[in-house]
Amino acid sequence: MEPSATGELPPPPPRIFFGRDELIEKIVGWAEGLMPIALIGAGGIGKTSVALTVLHDDRIKRRFGDERRFIRCDKFPASLPHFLRRVSMAIGASVKNPEDLTPLRPFLSSKEIFIVLDNAESILDPRGASAEEIYTVVEELSQLSNICLCITSRISTVPLDCKCLDIPTLSMEAARDTFHRIYQHDERSNSIDNILQQLDLHPLSITLLATVAHHNKWDTDRLAREWDERRTDVLQTDHNRSLAAAIELSLSSLMFRELGPDARDLLGVVAFFPQGVDEKNIDWLFPTIVGRKNIFDKFCVLSLAYRSDGFVTMLAPLRDHLSPKDPTSAPLLCLTKDHYFGRLSVDVHPGKPGFEETRWITSEDVNVEHLLDIFMTTDATSDGAWGACDDLMKHLYWHKPRLVMLGQKIEALADDHPSKPECLIQLAQLFHKVSNHTKSKQLLTHASKLSRERGDDRQLALALGSQSHTYLYTSSYMEGIRQAEEASAIFERLGDVVDQARSLNQLALLLCGDNQFDAAEEVVSRAINLLPEKGEPYMVSDCEYTLGFLYQNKGDRKKAIHHFEAALGIASSFNWNNMLFWICFFLARLFYDEGRVDDAFAHIGRAKSHAANDHDIILLGQATGRQAVFLNGQHRFEEARSEALAAVDLFQKVGAADRVERIRELLSQIDSDAEANGRSGHPS
Repeated sequence: MEPSATGELPPPPPRIFFGRDELIEKIVGWAEGLMPIALIGAGGIGKTSVALTVLHDDRIKRRFGDERRFIRCDKFPASLPHFLRRVSMAIGASVKNPEDLTPLRPFLSSKEIFIVLDNAESILDPRGASAEEIYTVVEELSQLSNICLCITSRISTVPLDCKCLDIPTLSMEAARDTFHRIYQHDERSNSIDNILQQLDLHPLSITLLATVAHHNKWDTDRLAREWDERRTDVLQTDHNRSLAAAIELSLSSLMFRELGPDARDLLGVVAFFPQGVDEKNIDWLFPTIVGRKNIFDKFCVLSLAYRSDGFVTMLAPLRDHLSPKDPTSAPLLCLTKDHYFGRLSVDVHPGKPGFEETRWITSEDVNVEHLLDIFMTTDATSDGAWGACDDLMKHLYWHKPRLVMLGQKIEALADDHPSKPECLIQLAQLFHKVSNHTKSKQLLTHASKLSRERGDDRQLALALGSQSHTYLYTSSYMEGIRQAEEASAIFERLGDVVDQARSLNQLALLLCGDNQFDAAEEVVSRAINLLPEKGEPYMVSDCEYTLGFLYQNKGDRKKAIHHFEAALGIASSFNWNNMLFWICFFLARLFYDEGRVDDAFAHIGRAKSHAANDHDIILLGQATGRQAVFLNGQHRFEEARSEALAAVDLFQKVGAADRVERIRELLSQIDSDAEANGRSGHPS
């Protein structure tokens, strides 16, 4: 654009611009106060559109009139003379080749001017030959009291005086409006919404997707198919505008290139994992890469990645473009996989050393499952990935009980695959944890059959022991007793006294459920006698818990409390959340029945905290439901109803329909009791 007598006029504002009203309001307020502003974000996030919208805002027009300037910093060489010449032209100064700001100062100080430096990363890149000189000039511009300087940049190395604003992605509503304004189809569909979500509501990606669909006259079904097959490769218009070009522009910067030969591969690892990379794990995941933490810092400075809940991650479109197309041929990713598999292989059991360290899985389970899903798909016959899958489920069982998306792959494994029985057992354990005992029993029956056919006694005993536990929860005590007895006999034959004791303890619980109390007491005594005096505190605590359960069922609350408190004394030292939950849960019930209401509420609160610590939604729901029962019994109806509704929400999260139904019955009881007492259980 040629300069006029008073300088250059800015480009027009974007015609398609939705969902940024609050953002624009904030920036306009800063600009009216002549504050320097920096709009930071990834390529395609909408920085330029925001700046132009502000530049043409009515309040900005009234404040600055025609003194609104827009300079595209990527349109001239990154040198101080070129930058100064461009500033001089833009503001309408008569100085042709200024060597510094001195000849421009009289003009700059004579009026209030709004100046936008767009794509300023091209001149502010710290590795550029003239970067320091240009930065000094930009810094001085930001300090002039009559100038509002607005910088848009992919990098965050901007003058310290600037009010920095990270430009966010769009809201879902704004993303829809943007897409359909270009696509020009009135039909709204869930499939389009799903794609927009998968694009992380990234403005450029949405614009490109809508443009491609509009130009090709695709209906929504065709668009969904193209997306499923090509993902972000579809984001390229006939005029060669593409997401890839926007991303590669960031990778071509001097700052990125100077990060070294490993930077692109590291970026690929960040892109591969749905959660990104946990900052706490950078050292053990990438021990051979020099300056690894600095590289991750620079990814964030360059807006290629951002920090979220302790992870360095990136927007989904960038992930899709930068993730290795063939993960098995990406050396650094394969090394990362080996590190994860090695960490998973550690024995995870409350009675073993290092149990607390295995809690790392609670923050990285999504990453690990994705890693396994990919590598199990690429090499379905490999034992390594399947062994790691088995290890993952053990970690989840103890620290974050939930179902895994790998379940279908496990069940689809050939019966002669060496890992199938063990994987079936661990998958069944997870189904048991979310109260799907029918599915758990089905999987364990299959695992038992395979183990018998192979003559693998230990695997068979493990399957039988797990299956007997399932029968305990379905009240099929006699069948469970037979299986626990067989498992115990096998472990005795193998000389495995700890697992034999575990099976006997399980047998005692089943006998107790069948009201065979004397037999149960004799069996749990055998289990305790098998255990060494030291080294198995978890099992000793578990046996004390069983005795507490036994006496509770016999109606001897005093003895039950004694044994539960003995179990609590052992378990509390080790912070075994799952065991502590059940001990506190049953103690709360016993104390409530004893009329010790304060103790009951204290212990049900402890039970809830232990369930939360283990991310065990089912147990948290059970404790919340029990708390509702206590509150209802104390005629605290509104609180009771609130807790019951919270329990419903928890059970619905994991699809525990039977438990939802029980809590709904409790809600009806609360309302009935409240009405009988002349009060409402419903909020007014």
